[in-house]
Amino acid sequence: MEKLPFAALGLSPDALKAVAKMGFEEASPIQTAVIPAILAGRDVVGQSSTGSGKTAAFALPAIERVDMKLRAAQVLILCPTRELAVQVAEEVGKLSFFKRGLSAVPIYGGQSYERQFRALAAGAQVVIGTPGRVMDHMERGTLRLDQLKLVVLDETDRMLDMGFRDDIEKILKAVPTTRQLAFFSATIPRAIQDLISRYSKDPAWIKIESVAQNAPLVEQIYFEVDRRSKIEALTRLIDVHDFRYGIIFCSTKIMVDELDEHLHARGYMTDRLHGDITQAQRDRVMQKFRERKFEFLVATDVAARGLDVDDLEVVFNFDLPNDAEDYTHRIGRTGRAGKSGRAFTFVSGQEIYKLQSMVRWARLDIRRERIPSLDQVDEARANVFFEKIRATLEAKNFKPHDRMIDRLLDQGYASTDISSALIHMLQGGTGASAAAKPAGAAGQTAVAPGKPTAPLAPLARTAPDPTAPDARPKPRYGGPPPHAVALKTAAKAEAGKSAIPPGAPAWVAKKMRPPIVAPTASQVADTAPAVPPSTSKQAETDVAVAPPARKPKYERKPRTGREPGMTVVRLNVGRAQLITPADIVGKIAGVTRLPAGVVGAIDIHEDHTLADVASGEAEFIVKKLAGIKLKDVSLAPALA
Repeated sequence: MEKLPFAALGLSPDALKAVAKMGFEEASPIQTAVIPAILAGRDVVGQSSTGSGKTAAFALPAIERVDMKLRAAQVLILCPTRELAVQVAEEVGKLSFFKRGLSAVPIYGGQSYERQFRALAAGAQVVIGTPGRVMDHMERGTLRLDQLKLVVLDETDRMLDMGFRDDIEKILKAVPTTRQLAFFSATIPRAIQDLISRYSKDPAWIKIESVAQNAPLVEQIYFEVDRRSKIEALTRLIDVHDFRYGIIFCSTKIMVDELDEHLHARGYMTDRLHGDITQAQRDRVMQKFRERKFEFLVATDVAARGLDVDDLEVVFNFDLPNDAEDYTHRIGRTGRAGKSGRAFTFVSGQEIYKLQSMVRWARLDIRRERIPSLDQVDEARANVFFEKIRATLEAKNFKPHDRMIDRLLDQGYASTDISSALIHMLQGGTGASAAAKPAGAAGQTAVAPGKPTAPLAPLARTAPDPTAPDARPKPRYGGPPPHAVALKTAAKAEAGKSAIPPGAPAWVAKKMRPPIVAPTASQVADTAPAVPPSTSKQAETDVAVAPPARKPKYERKPRTGREPGMTVVRLNVGRAQLITPADIVGKIAGVTRLPAGVVGAIDIHEDHTLADVASGEAEFIVKKLAGIKLKDVSLAPALA
């Protein structure tokens, strides 16, 4: 189906400003068809796959129909789950950013009634809720529907599957007959057709069918990766496969600009293309890209449309496209003219469901893989460097340096050492000694152009100068007798453990001194000076008595395993991996899709973690977490 820019859909300037602020340039097929129909006042039945942009398709015209001066519910959006209700409410909030005076509220089970009462009493014009909680507020009298202009049923098939049909019918019977009705569903079974025929009036049927076809010569792979780790994953894949020519697709202009800046900072040769680029700039960028004057073009779908570029090695979907048709258009940039190509897609969080829907809808041949580790990246770089050396040797297109090599051999250096030193220098090393480096340069590593810089190593702490005067404050009271200090020093020196420089200040000696070993009685007798009888006993006590052993460090008892209804799960990560409770809760909730409340007390130890989880979900959590990586460690959970 044809796609149009948002400006051609009859939206107000405020709505267009909100869309531009979110970075979108062009409406999806479902948005192109639905927005004008709802704005015209028609009932609508929209059928398209998940992730095709249905939310904006009904949210934008719904916002346009709200009368800002009327403080009453004018739009009702029904969703099957609280998660979807929150998601739709967030989208409405973004799209109504420039609509001063518009108020939207999500109402669903599990949230405080008081907050919902206050929002409804204040006159929220857009209400997004689950059928059960909407019915509850209707019965309490806190939600009045007499001013409704538009009712939207999102994911209608799921609501019917969850048993909400009776509630939906009660709500539809309670709304004014003059209201406008919109159904959105991935499928239209007979039950939904019955609802449509009974409650809608001459609806516009809009069905978006995917015309996507697989690109047979394109190897398609997707990676599940956290949104914050996408850039690191992208650079690892580029380095492992040594890609030098490709396109990276992003969904918004903002993301294109940010990614281009990040890749430039890491040393990659990139340029960008999106709707804000003038035609003259676009022509210059494309000419440079065809001439391979830079490696990667970062672009949006609209800007990259119609690109005539051959021999692309790879296409990256940094952001998942809206639908399978856009996906096919993207990956079709590679694998042309009978050549093979690769397409890598990054999926984060709940986007996996959107990808699964695209796979079913368009029968995509795509497989899942893991992001390469740092060791694999290093090995790949070494292999690339080896091949370059081998190709140079075979081609013999280098100038001989026999004289310099003979000089090094005459000085006794082995040929293998000479070669190793040259390779070290070519890979970014330096021949200068550490002592010759300027202050602050320790630990920094030069990196070949076009590759991400390695993290800086921590600077070495400077050792104190033992010849400097002791500037530390003196103890308030006198230390051990001088002969006791001499005995301890002699005992350590005799054991070969003393490393205290001669003439070192007392505080240096104390810092570098190994654990004190009490001298024997004979050592005391041989070295102790003559003292009056009245003090000899005290002196003997000062020398002969070893310092008391330290008390064992207090270990608190674990908190896990005490709450009723909870089971302890043991995870093979701990403080050594810098694990925090938020990491544990986030990983469990993200992988299992369970609410964070299933996790109770958490005890983090050096090499493992004990976590309380709801007993009814314990085995499911253990099964789901097995093999999942947390801080680069594959989890092996077990019931403790």
